[in-house]
Amino acid sequence: MNESSLEKLRQMHLYGMLKALRTNIETDKNEKLTPDELVSFLVDSEWDERYNRKLSRTISNAKFRYKASIEQLTFEDNRFNKNQVMRVANCEFIKKKENLIITGSTGIGKSFLASAVGHEACSQGYKVLYQHSTKLFAKLKMAKADGSYLKELAKIEKQDLLIIDDFGIQPLDAQSRASLMEIIEDRHAKASTLLTSQLPVNKWHEAIGEQTIADAILDRIVHDAHRLELKGESMRKKRQLKEDLVNEK
Repeated sequence: MNESSLEKLRQMHLYGMLKALRTNIETDKNEKLTPDELVSFLVDSEWDERYNRKLSRTISNAKFRYKASIEQLTFEDNRFNKNQVMRVANCEFIKKKENLIITGSTGIGKSFLASAVGHEACSQGYKVLYQHSTKLFAKLKMAKADGSYLKELAKIEKQDLLIIDDFGIQPLDAQSRASLMEIIEDRHAKASTLLTSQLPVNKWHEAIGEQTIADAILDRIVHDAHRLELKGESMRKKRQLKEDLVNEK
């Protein structure tokens, strides 16, 4: 195959086929493949290339706090219930448009676990958006001021999985409460929301404030939610203790 054919593959944006074919030509592997095997190899290479590019874009757009995966989780210290984690790691809850709530003390790994579930969702083709709760509501306030509020809500609504990290870390004011109500109402029974919080769920009502709206929000979030409660010592404190011990030596 000449350079003209390779250039045509490049112009057609068939980069997976182009890379695979160039590698095969350079290593003289083409002669060992039947025509059917060669076609299959090139198609698989193109599919893999497009899948990997799409996955990279999806992960980049999600804006995760951590580069995390389910495989990185350790279950020896019993912070994570392996059975419960693996039940949500398959992302069936997203397929069923159900919610996931992860609670536990600060530094125990809630955000890492949420990011790991989010990465797995991306790998399965779901659109994911990670947002820290404080920054989310601050961003929506700015959007109301500059006229882009509806655009921001529409972007959130399109996500198969919305991750709101550190929910309840600050009590909600009236504007944030209204924004949360709109987000949850738009997503109810249509898409999944994952929330992490230091507060147990029975304290969320107080954090949201205004009884009627809090009732409506929690009814839509908690009703069909899977719950994971993480227990144990703060991983940040453990890491700091190890560093201190090393420095003392």
